[in-house]
Amino acid sequence: KLERRSGWRTMNHMNTIYIGKGEQDVFLRNEKLNRHGLIAGATGTGKSTTLKVIAEQASEQGIPVFLPDVKGDMYTFLEAGSMNEKLEERLQRLGLEEFSFRDYPVECWDVFGTEGNPVRTTISDMGPILLSNLLELNEVQSGILNIAFSVADEKGYLLLDLKDLKAMLHYIGENAKELKFRYGNISPASVGAIQRALLVLENQGAGEFFGEPAVNMEDFFRVDGNGRGYINILDARVLYQKPKLYATFMLWLLSELYERLPEVGDVKKPKFMFFFDEAHLLFSTGSKPLTEKLEQVLRLIRSKGVSIFFVTQSPADIPDTILGQLGNKIQHSLRAFTPKDRKIIKETASNFRENPRFDTAEMLTNMGSGEALVSVLDEEGKPTITEHTLIAPPHSKFGTVERERILATVQSSPLYGKYKDPVDRESAYEVLMEKLIANKYLEQLEEERKREVKEKREAEREAARIEREKRRNRSFVEKELERMKNSAVGTVGRGVGRQILRGILGSILGK
Repeated sequence: KLERRSGWRTMNHMNTIYIGKGEQDVFLRNEKLNRHGLIAGATGTGKSTTLKVIAEQASEQGIPVFLPDVKGDMYTFLEAGSMNEKLEERLQRLGLEEFSFRDYPVECWDVFGTEGNPVRTTISDMGPILLSNLLELNEVQSGILNIAFSVADEKGYLLLDLKDLKAMLHYIGENAKELKFRYGNISPASVGAIQRALLVLENQGAGEFFGEPAVNMEDFFRVDGNGRGYINILDARVLYQKPKLYATFMLWLLSELYERLPEVGDVKKPKFMFFFDEAHLLFSTGSKPLTEKLEQVLRLIRSKGVSIFFVTQSPADIPDTILGQLGNKIQHSLRAFTPKDRKIIKETASNFRENPRFDTAEMLTNMGSGEALVSVLDEEGKPTITEHTLIAPPHSKFGTVERERILATVQSSPLYGKYKDPVDRESAYEVLMEKLIANKYLEQLEEERKREVKEKREAEREAARIEREKRRNRSFVEKELERMKNSAVGTVGRGVGRQILRGILGSILGK
């Protein structure tokens, strides 16, 4: 059936996404979207408009979309656009006679849970590699973090939130001697460094991100009653101010999609579209292992039916190993203020298939807002000749949406009750705390037993001392009495003797 709502589709372009018009109409082929893409250009050149155009048409074709909103201007999918003079002129240049305005189904998400449904994951699902990058750990510290995960798995301790990880680190620190023979040295200094990094992360509000209920990837794949894919908007206005957390979160989400989606091979249209806005943050703050992980995910996730578009200011922000995997390129104007800028422009031009009608490098600096150089993959998977393209306008509004409208969307969502309240079930923290409390109770009992033994011994020693004192006192008294008796007897004896002596002498002398 011929689709005529947008006024530009033909029978030959039913399975495409209309980008705009150059010498001819420019389309993205749905079956080639899993070869990923790039939307690049300086600030104010129209990247956000291009993103919206692609996301809207993907939604109309039943493809769910995920995109971060770092400026607060993506909630405009919620409201239909309106005509103005500039837009009318653009539609005439594009030849779109039956263009209509409409809104789109939107699901709002927020890592911090204030502007959308909370997006949570567990420490275990995040894993030690991404966490090490997030915490900016060195090799030794990363090794100790891996030990914490290994010991937790071995003992069956669940690592769900930050307090679980902190409890686990305390545990391996306290039992370092026992664990040394299996895992090697566990330095108290390194454990302390990880704990301090966790404290910094917690103070940045990342504690809200770790926990349950963890987000179910299936909730990103919803379609409305009209068969339109939901546009999942991540409110990243606060998250974007924490580049390390933002980059790690986005890579985690990609990794989760890869891990959880089944293999589908090449499909007529992607099952899901993922836009990575401000993509340069991933590569400017990420470690080499993180970049290597992203390269792997990009290569393999295409077989899961996922299309990824990187959105950034310059192609130079993207490593060559990743840029080479992006088959669909939409390049808005670049600025040439410095020799470095001119070098980037030259390198960017060399990545496009040449069009004999214009000089690519020169065109890159002379395009107006809403224009772009576009090279997409054809039916054989080859890059098309570069088209200087006037980008189509979106059907939803430009500008911003009132916060009350956003919050009403959040609270009316069937997912609101599912994710609103955190759940804190028994995990490593509770188990280890119970053991700690039990150990402390046993320690207290042992201390009381030792105290009782000590008090008993002291009492026995005191009783023995008193008994000895009594014996000494009795012996002294007895000796004194004996001495006094002996003294008395001696005195009496001497007196009687003198009397007898006087009597005898008296008798003699009287005669």
